[in-house]
Amino acid sequence: MGKFSKKMQKKYKETNKRSIAVYLTLRILVIISMIFQILSGNIENAAMCILSLFLFTVPTIISEKFKIGIPSVLEAIIYLFIFSATILGEINNFYGIIPFWDTLLHTLNGFICAGIGFSLIDLLNQNSKRVNLSPIYVVIVAFCFSMTIGVLWEFCEFTADSVLKTDMQKDRIVQSISTVELNPNDENVPIKVKDIEKTEIYSKDGTITTIENGYLDIGIIDTMKDLFVNFIGAVVFSIIGFLYVTNRDKYKFTENFIPTKK
Repeated sequence: MGKFSKKMQKKYKETNKRSIAVYLTLRILVIISMIFQILSGNIENAAMCILSLFLFTVPTIISEKFKIGIPSVLEAIIYLFIFSATILGEINNFYGIIPFWDTLLHTLNGFICAGIGFSLIDLLNQNSKRVNLSPIYVVIVAFCFSMTIGVLWEFCEFTADSVLKTDMQKDRIVQSISTVELNPNDENVPIKVKDIEKTEIYSKDGTITTIENGYLDIGIIDTMKDLFVNFIGAVVFSIIGFLYVTNRDKYKFTENFIPTKK
């Protein structure tokens, strides 16, 4: 796992052309979207486009600074992930149009982050004479790394919603609740409210906001769903990573998702 051999370097350069093609295509689409947003006067979305262009450069910066080889498949997936989350998800409202869009991205995030965490500990394991970690330990670290990233992202969403009054933790309507807040005797016994048809919110200025077909859940279901699918993505890669560590030749395809040292 030291420096690339000439054969590996040649293969890396050839396959890297594919990720470059994906990068250029998505970059052009982002620039077109940014121009459209500027002409429409939507500065926030234009800023989102600029953020996307910056994020596209992060894999290259990391690769050059830390001498890490990012497989073309993983690099392309990262570019597509960024584009799907920002341009399609936020600007084009795929989060609202396609119900499973957010779920898909968080699952993919769990998978990618597990791969990154796996590479970090596997590189140490392969290049150190003093360290000889078991396969199960390597994949546990990869799994925990992925889940930590997932939790930190949920912290970011919560902070943005609380401070900036965004709605990154998407609210959703539910038809039943179970809460001790409605217990008339202040006991720790939840009161179940079923078949909620409508709720009304009364503001101090006299405004009445009506929520049809149920009660508005403020983010908790979305947060737990995101963490759960992140868990699934992390588990899937952890299983693949375990098989790879135990038999690298047989499961060589796993290297498409694991950064390596140049």
